[in-house]
Amino acid sequence: MNCLLMRESPLIIALNKEKTVYDGFITVMEKDLRIRISLPPDRQMKQAKLHCCWQMKRLLHGYQHIVKQRLQHSTNLMAFILELKTVLEVALKSQPGCQSFSPPQYYSQLITEIEILGWDKLLFIDAEFRTLKLKAEDTAGHQHAITVKLKSKYPTEAPEFSADLPVPLVITWTSQSTLANVHSQFLLNVEALSEFWSVLDEIDEQTWVLEPEKPTKADSMRRIAIGNNVSIKVQIDPRHPKMLPECCLLGAEHVVTPLRNKLNANMHLWNPDCSVLQNMTDVLEIEFPSPTTHEKSSFSVECGICYSYRLESAIPDQVCNDPRCGQPFHQACLYEWLRGLPTSRQSFNIVFGECPYCSKVIFNLITNRQTQH
Repeated sequence: MNCLLMRESPLIIALNKEKTVYDGFITVMEKDLRIRISLPPDRQMKQAKLHCCWQMKRLLHGYQHIVKQRLQHSTNLMAFILELKTVLEVALKSQPGCQSFSPPQYYSQLITEIEILGWDKLLFIDAEFRTLKLKAEDTAGHQHAITVKLKSKYPTEAPEFSADLPVPLVITWTSQSTLANVHSQFLLNVEALSEFWSVLDEIDEQTWVLEPEKPTKADSMRRIAIGNNVSIKVQIDPRHPKMLPECCLLGAEHVVTPLRNKLNANMHLWNPDCSVLQNMTDVLEIEFPSPTTHEKSSFSVECGICYSYRLESAIPDQVCNDPRCGQPFHQACLYEWLRGLPTSRQSFNIVFGECPYCSKVIFNLITNRQTQH
C-alpha cells in the first residue's frame, strides 16, 4: 500500500515506524493542500483522525458528512486519499472563479494559431483564453462573427462553435485542426448565405419592416407594411432566397382578400432572376411604402385595448374586419378582452365576441402560449 501511496501522493509520508501518522500535501487541480492523518494501532480507517489546513477546511465546508462517510467505509488509507481527492476536486470546481490552468503548451499553441490567422480577425478573447470570437466578411461586405469555446484538451477535444446564422453551422474538426481551419470553414458557411442576406438588405432598406424590430443575421422572416393596419409576412428560404417565399397577409378581410386573390392569380409570374421585392411588387400589383415616401408612424398604430404599439416583442396583428372600424389589437390583449365577455363563445381554438369599439363580431385564434396561461 505504501508503494501505491508514494506513487499517487508522493508528498505524503509516514512520520513514524509504525506508519500510523502521515503528513504532507495532497495535490488537486494543481493546488497543494496540507493534510495529516492519524491511524489507530490496527490502522483501521474507522478510527482515523483527519487534520487539514485552513484552505482544505474551507473547501470541505458542506462536504464534511461525505468525508466522514468515506472514513467509515474506506478499506485503507490509499483508498481514502483517492476518494478525498475526488471530493476536493468537486469542491474546487464549484468555487466561483476557481479554475484550473492549462499547461504552457496550450497558451503558446493558441497564440501561434492566432498569429497565423491574423490578430485583425480576433474580435474578443476572455481572460482564461477559453472563449474567442473571430470575425469574417463575405464577398458582399456582410460582417459576421463566430464564437469558439475551447475545451481543456484542445486541440484533441473539439471546441464548441456558435454563430448567428439562419441554418445550422457546419464545422468539421480533427485533432490537427487550427483556428485558421475554423475561420476558412466559417467563411464557406457565410458565403453560401450571402445572397440570402442581400435579399433581406433590400427589403430592410426599401420598405418599412414592422417585425422583427431589430433583425439578426439568423432572422429569415420580415413583416412588411403595405398600408394602414395591413402587412405581409414573408419567410425567405436561406438556401433558395430568390424563390417565392412563404407569404401571410395580415389585416382586415375586406383589404386582405383582394391582395390574396392577386397573390394566388399572379404567383406564376414570379421570376427568380428578379429581386424578391420587385417580384412581390409585381405579383401583388402594389407599391410598398418606403422610408423615402412614408413615415413609419403611419403604420405604428397602437392597440385599441392596451393603447401601446409594442407589447413585449409583439405588435398589433389582429384587426376588426368591419370596414368602418378596422381597429388593430394585440392578439394577447384581444384574447383577454374576449375571454372576459359574458357573451363570448369558443369553437375549437377560436374565440368569438364583440369588437370593443364597434361591437361587430370579432374572433381570435387561441395560441399555445395563451392556453398555458
